[in-house]
Amino acid sequence: MRIDIVTLFPDFFDSPLNSGLLGKALVKQIAEVHLTNPREFAIDKHKRVDDEPYGGGVGMLMKPEPIFAAVESLPVLPQREIVLMTPQGETMRQQMFQEFAGNLDQLVIICGHYEGVDDRVLNLVSREVSLGDFVLTCGEIPALALVNGVVRLLPGTVGKEESLKAESFEQGLLDYPQYTRPAVFRGWAVPEVLLSGNHQAIAQWRKEQQIQRTRDRRPDLYTHWLEQAKED
Repeated sequence: MRIDIVTLFPDFFDSPLNSGLLGKALVKQIAEVHLTNPREFAIDKHKRVDDEPYGGGVGMLMKPEPIFAAVESLPVLPQREIVLMTPQGETMRQQMFQEFAGNLDQLVIICGHYEGVDDRVLNLVSREVSLGDFVLTCGEIPALALVNGVVRLLPGTVGKEESLKAESFEQGLLDYPQYTRPAVFRGWAVPEVLLSGNHQAIAQWRKEQQIQRTRDRRPDLYTHWLEQAKED
């Protein structure tokens, strides 16, 4: 998969794109990430990418011309999605990562800044995406989360791909509690069922724990899971 990030601050991505599983995936060419700075496409001598909003207001807006020019300079692959990182967008979910990882050849991510972007940029994008119901200083932070969430699902990124199927949100439920050695730590013991060697009992316990955790911690997910279970 090709990922293009349109960003005013390419240096923001230097360390994350060279670290951990994400860095290894890029080295193995499971995915490739290209950074494009819209400032390079600014048309005035001062290379301005922002201006005051019409009608007045606080702050500055990113101008449309550099953003359009930056995106239009990119190659176009057959299955492509152009997303704008904005608090007004669709909240990221695991299903979104799965959709992108399974269907796209190219993901173009536009990082907003200042008070946002000129609304005409929406004519360029196919989807608006948000990290959550809050405001950050820049679109690079949620863009990195999106890249990480998508690339880790691409074949070859995670060593044991079966582990992806048993984690939070994959089946509409949160993950079950997990333990490792020692069996007792500061008086807290690992549940006996996990030491029993009875794989059927362990699987049942884990399922029950997933349901209980989701019900207690994320009642919204639990309600959706119940509705889905009834349909199935």
